[in-house]
Amino acid sequence: MTIRAIEHVGITVPDLEQATTFFTKAFGAETLYDMLDEPLAGPAVESGLGIPPGATIESIRMMRLGEGPNLELFVYSGTTQRDPVVPSDYGLQHFCIYVDDIDKAASQLEEAGGTLLSQPNDLPGGDAGAGNRYLYARTPWGSTIELVTYPSTQAYEAGTQLRRWRPRAAADHSQQEL
Repeated sequence: MTIRAIEHVGITVPDLEQATTFFTKAFGAETLYDMLDEPLAGPAVESGLGIPPGATIESIRMMRLGEGPNLELFVYSGTTQRDPVVPSDYGLQHFCIYVDDIDKAASQLEEAGGTLLSQPNDLPGGDAGAGNRYLYARTPWGSTIELVTYPSTQAYEAGTQLRRWRPRAAADHSQQEL
């Protein structure tokens, strides 16, 4: 069996058009297609997806995001929503988007309606390197996103031959430094 990569990240959003606009304006995401002609509901959907009785999937949209995994946006009805997960909760707590220019990406995220939780910070520990930075932010509906850039060799690379995934442009740049 060959494992290739994460193919998509599913995100439940309160408003499909708002989320589409946010990901398009903030990160240049592109809509690939909408999956549903009509809502999905019923016992088979509930048990197959592990959703509560009465929950209905109103819409699903697949979006392309750079060279990384696709985004699959869901809108549900018929169920009470909890507060968005924060990083200290169990389960999937955030997703991270690699960017070349973190300052510009932070500005675009804010212009698209997101909220920065900090300004860009130097990456610590094994991620450290010249210009390697990150920040956390929230979407308009409260989900947590990390932005990261690591254009330089990372400190951990001195101790192992294993390497983190990097987008092609960043990987090419890092290889030129070696």
